[in-house]
Amino acid sequence: QVQLVESGGGLVQAGGSLRLSCAASGLTLSRYTLGWFRQAPGKERECVAAHGWSGNIYYADSAKGRFTIARDNAKKTVYLQMNSLKPEDTAVYYCAASLWYARDSVESYAYWGQGTQVTVSS
Repeated sequence: QVQLVESGGGLVQAGGSLRLSCAASGLTLSRYTLGWFRQAPGKERECVAAHGWSGNIYYADSAKGRFTIARDNAKKTVYLQMNSLKPEDTAVYYCAASLWYARDSVESYAYWGQGTQVTVSS
């Protein structure tokens, strides 16, 4: 049974930083593509960053230069370091895992966490 649990969300002022963590169980993390997605009220879920098992990394244009995705296969954890946060970053953030290289395709990810709320105030 695969389980993903996000943590690290909260309330932060614009310009601040947060580090999100996703703890995985029931899988060999090194064999999975890992992604971070976000969804704001009334909007569709979008990919923020993804880390393929072969080492390739994808960032959405809105995240480039501000966010960093990293994984620790031994600890079965994937991280999203978010710097210079903006109010438009406010959303529920989800981690997801895929056996294939899925990058930003929501439909390609089979396993999802429950999400963690990130709120950026101005």
